Parts: sequence; structure tokens; C-alpha cells
Amino acid sequence: MQLSTRGRYAVMALVDLAVREPEGVPRRISLAEIAARQGISPAYLEQLFARLRRAGLVLSARGPNGGYGLARRAEEISIAAVICAVDDGGDVAGDCCLDAGHTAASDCPTAALWRALCLHVHDFLASITLADVVSGRLGAAPPPRCPSQAA
Repeated sequence: MQLSTRGRYAVMALVDLAVREPEGVPRRISLAEIAARQGISPAYLEQLFARLRRAGLVLSARGPNGGYGLARRAEEISIAAVICAVDDGGDVAGDCCLDAGHTAASDCPTAALWRALCLHVHDFLASITLADVVSGRLGAAPPPRCPSQAA
């Protein structure tokens, strides 16, 4: 799983929707409103929301009261599902060999390490929902430090 700007913006936009649907009451929000609040281009949001709609994560309505809303309750939408919906890579772990000189994962002695890391990242993001982000249930752990930087 790659953590791209596309995925980050999609998560930001859906959290924005989740915040505005208190207690699961559906409400349609225009992309212009989300764009203004999140500082994301409306044209870029249109591209993201087309993918999110195809993945069944959002619903859209046209007209004066139109806009987008969550297709399911925020408790039922994982962060991993949002990222996978907008990113092109179909493989959860992807080709995690980071050395461009290798043409195949089998040529990369660290491929298993990167694949395991990608799977851990996916599992972590799959365990977190939009509701968790909205409520702040993620905890406030201090950032990790490298052993050589420990005080």
C-alpha cells in the first residue's frame, strides 16, 4: 500500500464529510465546500470523488440540495478502503522493492522486508475508521525515534 497525496486528500475529504454527518444523519455537501475547507482543488476532488463513488464509499445527488455524502456510516469505512479506492495499485503490498536497479522482486534481497512493512501499514489503516479519526480515538503517542537519537 502506497501512501500518496491522492490517498491523503481522499481521507481528508471523507473525514470532512463524516464530521458533518453527526450521528450518521446523511447530509449532502458540495465539493466546493470541501475544497474551501481543506484547501484542495475542486477539480482534483472531482477526480477523487468519481473513484470513491465507484468504490461505493460515497453517494452523490444533483440539484439545489445536491452534493456528496457517505454511502455508509463512518464506523463502517476504513482508512485503508479509502486509500485503496483512489490509488491505482491493486496489490495491497505492491512491489515494495525500493531499489530501482532491480527488475523483479525476486532480485531484491530486501523485498520480503518491504512487503511485510506494507502489509503492516495496510493492516493498521484497515483497523482505523473515519469515525475513529473524527473522534480522535487514535491516541497521541509521541513520534518514534531512531535508537541513535534516543535521549
